[in-house]
Amino acid sequence: MHNEKYEIWLNSPYVDDKLKEELKGIEKIDNEIEDRFYKELEFGTGGMRGKIGAGTNRMNFVTISKATQGIANYLNEKYTNEEISAAIAYDSRNMSKEFAEKTASVFAANKINVYLFDSLRPTPELSYAVRYFKCKAGVVITASHNPPEYNGYKVYDEFGGQVVEDANKIIEKINDVRLEEIKVSEFIGNNKIQLIGNDFDTLYINEIKNLSLQEDIDKNIKIIYTPLHGSGNKLVRRVLDEMGYDNVFVVKEQEEPDPQFSTVKSPNPEEISSFEIAIKKAEELDGEIIIGTDPDCDRVGVVVKHNGEYIPLNGNQTGALLLNYVLRTLNEQGKMQDNPA
Repeated sequence: MHNEKYEIWLNSPYVDDKLKEELKGIEKIDNEIEDRFYKELEFGTGGMRGKIGAGTNRMNFVTISKATQGIANYLNEKYTNEEISAAIAYDSRNMSKEFAEKTASVFAANKINVYLFDSLRPTPELSYAVRYFKCKAGVVITASHNPPEYNGYKVYDEFGGQVVEDANKIIEKINDVRLEEIKVSEFIGNNKIQLIGNDFDTLYINEIKNLSLQEDIDKNIKIIYTPLHGSGNKLVRRVLDEMGYDNVFVVKEQEEPDPQFSTVKSPNPEEISSFEIAIKKAEELDGEIIIGTDPDCDRVGVVVKHNGEYIPLNGNQTGALLLNYVLRTLNEQGKMQDNPA
């Protein structure tokens, strides 16, 4: 069965030459052919992710286009006679920009207006863009904290959250798409595709600053920040700077986007090993807190200095501390509801 699918792709007019060349290179490696074609890349409730490469079980232009066509079919069927738009963002991974542009081209070919970020951006900003532009859907090209050979495709609903309610309907639409049914338009000069950038960043950052609960806090603490080679660098530092935190020190070795994540075993800020370089910098500067974000900047890890040692907080601890701060502050300001549950 996998050999049959291999031959179909090798001879299909809907598979580009670069992917075909890759497939020719594994012509006599049956176990590799089997791994690439024994199944379709699974599209779950949050989206799909997999290794980059040629085959039905890989992330490539064909599987990206198929998923996008299925989502477009779902949107056009659900919102008949309505103006439909989608927002798209991507992170620092290999092929993220190219996959984002292909996604935009398929949406545009299906008469869906697209708001595409002009360079890598954090996932939370995509969620804000979906709501701000009143989009019906959003897509982020990212594999979160997976190894560098992976990429992924996350889908968001009109509220900016990952699709839950209609997830099965979308999956069904994607599975029904045949390669010859995929519509693709030219990316360059396409009037259905609008690039968004710095001006939108300012809108987003201003919204974040408005969420601050109090100004009278210690802003002289030494903060060490690492984006782990991902999309958080510019916006996280800009927010902290505009909020008045002057002692923010970025980990230079992990500042620039790097699709290979060459300084860490895994770009997961929930794993203490990802903070190895940051902790050394904190020790040099006597830093009080270390913050790290994953490649698409929707996951955060925190390390704090306690009794002279740098101690990592797990997600539950971080969440409990944040909740305590919010509730205590609202109570002190007389803004707590009588029954907040």
